[in-house]
Amino acid sequence: QVQLVESGGGLVEPGDSLRLSCAASGRTFSNYAMGWFRQAPGKEREFVSAISASGGITRYADAVKGRFTISRDNGKNTVDLQMNSLKPGDTAVYYCTAADRPWGLIASAYSLAGAYEYWGQGTQVTVSS
Repeated sequence: QVQLVESGGGLVEPGDSLRLSCAASGRTFSNYAMGWFRQAPGKEREFVSAISASGGITRYADAVKGRFTISRDNGKNTVDLQMNSLKPGDTAVYYCTAADRPWGLIASAYSLAGAYEYWGQGTQVTVSS
């Protein structure tokens, strides 16, 4: 079992930056592919970014590519999402998630919520002037 706790959300203005962090506890964090999803009011949960267990592979949704950066520190059991040039359309609850399998087994499905077993409670990000 893995427990995930997100932090770092808040209210910012368009163009600002935020850094989300996800702290993991439980089983061996370094074995898990990790991801971030988001869900805006009235919309389905959508993929934002993912990172392999070693950190050597990263993926991004087209909507955030070039603005968001995912990273992980296996020594600290954390995965971060640096969000720059935020837009009102980035407003959502952001969820950290973990997959209990090697990247190779989710490589074709990393953008699907069903590829991940564990989810955090989410942190609210609001971008508004």
